[in-house]
Amino acid sequence: MSRHQITRLRHETRRRTLRVAAIEHLGAHMRRMVFTAPELHDFVSAGFDDHIKLFFPGEDGTTVMRDFTPRRFDPAAQSLTIDFALHDAGPATQWAAAARVGDRLDIGGPRGSAVIPDDFDWYLLIGDESALPAIGRRVEELRPAVPVITLALVETAGDEQRFVTAAQWQGHWVYRSENRGDDAGVLIAALGAIALPAGEGFVWIAAESTVARALRAHVIDTIGHPREWTKAAGYWTMGLADAADKSIDG
Repeated sequence: MSRHQITRLRHETRRRTLRVAAIEHLGAHMRRMVFTAPELHDFVSAGFDDHIKLFFPGEDGTTVMRDFTPRRFDPAAQSLTIDFALHDAGPATQWAAAARVGDRLDIGGPRGSAVIPDDFDWYLLIGDESALPAIGRRVEELRPAVPVITLALVETAGDEQRFVTAAQWQGHWVYRSENRGDDAGVLIAALGAIALPAGEGFVWIAAESTVARALRAHVIDTIGHPREWTKAAGYWTMGLADAADKSIDG
């Protein structure tokens, strides 16, 4: 197999009912939950930016689906960790804010994985709060000593996260509370102050759709990073309640 080849996998999908086993607050705007269930015995999540469907109760007895990243999966303990960004008044945020240990939640998927190989010389991961679960998972899973740079936009300094990793991690944070109105511009300016390592690197981007698109264009057209070693997705769209992982690569 050639180096730097992305492997795409398909998984059998089915609905599983999970139980909240533990809850942890990650700053003011993120809540981490660990779920357990015997049904997780054959759960598979091969890619750090996989997405699963979570099913929440909506109005008038309806069910609302939202996409979330499996932050961590422990097959031995049959436990699945999911981080919830508490940023709006939608059904996912309402459920996560009120959830208690013992509560139940249904999930589906993931339907597939795009596995980015751990054979690049370095990695650059850029995103906002919605991307932090995938960013954290990737940083923690990378091989020892490989350089990985993260650039994340969060609300305040209190929303920064720390990742335990064997990789050579360099974390950069910018704050929305200090820079209202131009998320893309703030991230692009911060990126300009970061010296990228030598060698062949992979750039991963996930944020609000227009922000992710602007960042991708900057990385490819201005910095000159190879298109085939760049992956970008819009994890949510301004003005729309339903956040979904929509690739903007092309």
